[in-house]
Amino acid sequence: MYFIKTEKSRTIVNLCICLLFIGYINAQKQFKALLITETAGWHHESIQNGITALYTLGETHNFEVQRQQNAIKITEQSLKNFDVVIFLSTTDDIFDDIEQAAFEKYIQSGKGYVGIHAASDTEYDWEWYTKLVGRMFHIHPVQQTAKLNIINHNFPGLEHFPDTLLWTDEWYEFGEEKVSDLQYLITVDEKSFDPNVIWKNRGTNSNGQVVDRVGAGMGKFHPISWYHEYDGGRAFYTSLGHIKNVYKNQWFLDHLYGGIYYAATGKGVLKK
Repeated sequence: MYFIKTEKSRTIVNLCICLLFIGYINAQKQFKALLITETAGWHHESIQNGITALYTLGETHNFEVQRQQNAIKITEQSLKNFDVVIFLSTTDDIFDDIEQAAFEKYIQSGKGYVGIHAASDTEYDWEWYTKLVGRMFHIHPVQQTAKLNIINHNFPGLEHFPDTLLWTDEWYEFGEEKVSDLQYLITVDEKSFDPNVIWKNRGTNSNGQVVDRVGAGMGKFHPISWYHEYDGGRAFYTSLGHIKNVYKNQWFLDHLYGGIYYAATGKGVLKK
């Protein structure tokens, strides 16, 4: 039988055991999230604030966040390590055909997607993705204060929200629904802000001619956030998140984590 003869040896052994235990505890995260921030169009200044906030959410709620570097392509194999993929204000075409196919298989395997703000201004020509998001960005007026309406308190993170909330952001106007099963969470009251805007020479008509892009709002029902199940997986989207300091706002962080938690786990949605 082997006996540890010195105090120094016992200390070393105990330290090794402690380090192994700490490593084991740290490995027991709720889930793993892949964060994608690539932009091929407009680059939002708030992206860095969002990155910081998401890492902090991971520390607060015991989930792992790993950021995808732009130069590294996603693959079917690499995506298997994650429970949810977060698109933080991505813009335009960020994936090639192989990456698109890999991401489709990932969602089809039962995993989750979270889109934040300009994620709806991404991959317009990839029809599958537009259906995953649910609605695509069209235009926005100037940033201004408006009244949010929380229309579903049964979704994670929204349980304690008031029915209405004053908020300042960049109010996206969206095109038509790409799918019919969107479950809406938050709307904005168009009577509380001015939705009218014209972007000179920023649109095209059916003949391919350059024209002005015009926004006049969406009427009585102007959605801001929603979720749904899609092609075997789950998707959550919020258009909030343009302004840097919103990523320090606890209301927004609760809303954001609720969406991440749902998309990653499929849990938390209360029955009405």
